[in-house]
Amino acid sequence: MFENLTDRLSQTFRNISGRGRLSEDNIKDALRDVRMALLEADVALPVVREFINQVKQKAVGLDVNKSLTPGQEFIKIVQAELTSAMGEVNSTLNLATQPPAVILMAGLQGAGKTTSVAKLAKFLKEKQKKKVLVVSADVYRPAAIKQLETLAKAINVEFFPSDIKQKPVDIVNKAISHAKLQFFDVLIVDTAGRLHVDSEMMDEIKALHDAINPIETLFVVDAMTGQDAANTAKAFNDALPLTGVILTKVDGDARGGAALSIRHITGKPIKFLGMGEKTDALEPFYPDRIASRILGMGDVLSLIEELQSKVDREKAEKIAKKLKKGDKFDFNDFQDQLRQMRSMGGMGAMLAKLPGVGQLPEHIKAQMDDKITIKMEAIIGSMTLKERANPEIIKGSRKRRIANGSGTQVQDVNKLLKQFEDMQKMMKKMKGGGMMKMMRQMKGLMGGGMGFPPR
Repeated sequence: MFENLTDRLSQTFRNISGRGRLSEDNIKDALRDVRMALLEADVALPVVREFINQVKQKAVGLDVNKSLTPGQEFIKIVQAELTSAMGEVNSTLNLATQPPAVILMAGLQGAGKTTSVAKLAKFLKEKQKKKVLVVSADVYRPAAIKQLETLAKAINVEFFPSDIKQKPVDIVNKAISHAKLQFFDVLIVDTAGRLHVDSEMMDEIKALHDAINPIETLFVVDAMTGQDAANTAKAFNDALPLTGVILTKVDGDARGGAALSIRHITGKPIKFLGMGEKTDALEPFYPDRIASRILGMGDVLSLIEELQSKVDREKAEKIAKKLKKGDKFDFNDFQDQLRQMRSMGGMGAMLAKLPGVGQLPEHIKAQMDDKITIKMEAIIGSMTLKERANPEIIKGSRKRRIANGSGTQVQDVNKLLKQFEDMQKMMKKMKGGGMMKMMRQMKGLMGGGMGFPPR
């Protein structure tokens, strides 16, 4: 996420380091580089202008704090302005109304609206313990209605049926009546998308909004469209009283233009980020944390929250007790750790939230590919139960059998065994096991040649 912008800004900060004071002359080059970095990231021009003016105003003539270098002081100013541009604080959903709280989802076709309905339903159900009902008012695409029904079933949330012969207003009014009778806390309404903004679409969604008066009207937009995302959000905001934005496909956005432009152009906060296809890949948007990620400082708070919510505590405690008793950390335990890592978006997604990972050499970054963890699991899957519990018995002929069974090479098996040995030593030192402590060591371990070379 935002890799291009992070790389450009990191180079700029390195160039300004070592100065005794931030003067107009020595920050001129830095500001020019920041301006170019933002424009290349597809940030809207008015946003870039205001951003640069604010940074210049605060940086010129500033006495550098004795505990900071000029480069660090400049980063501090840029970080504060990035946070300000994106909205200062996390803006939560307002559900304070007579149930059901109706959330209307709007957006163009292909932005990930229907998937976002399911992700938000799961988020509210699991994180806020709400009873959620979902309904599709997209009468133009039967596939969209079916898709939402399938997703609702997968996340165990109730789906209110609808079909293309009904009018959107009638569908939603019936869903509201059902939600009241069955004591649902929240009703999330999926609406029709179009390939572009047109007057017919706007009239229809305005009429629906007027009829149901939702407490939240969220605009779903694809981050990879850059500043076009902000301009489309503005067109919707001019027609509808939006309360916030869900930015999707952020995991594929190396630039960051949408995240930095939307608040300035629409005046509305980004409330959530869609970080992948899975139904749990939705994160609340924290401007300060995203600013840290953009500047290569990581996002440890989000990582800790993710670990706390997704790590299987029962398994973590089982490993901890096992190690305290003096038993060995074996391949069954290691396989559990790999699976838990995958459930949190994979190794790359987790390590991207650690400070300084962006500065790692390319050959080490390449080892963060999740194909590597899948390969590891395949090798472990080819071991017998006895081999998993006693890795020391894995010698010549066993290695060849495991390699053949997993579709890998003997050298891959050797590398996994070496890495496992390092992991065993680390777990022995910690005496507590578990993913949380493992993560503190992960960055160092990655530098020690954790992965396999590509085949």
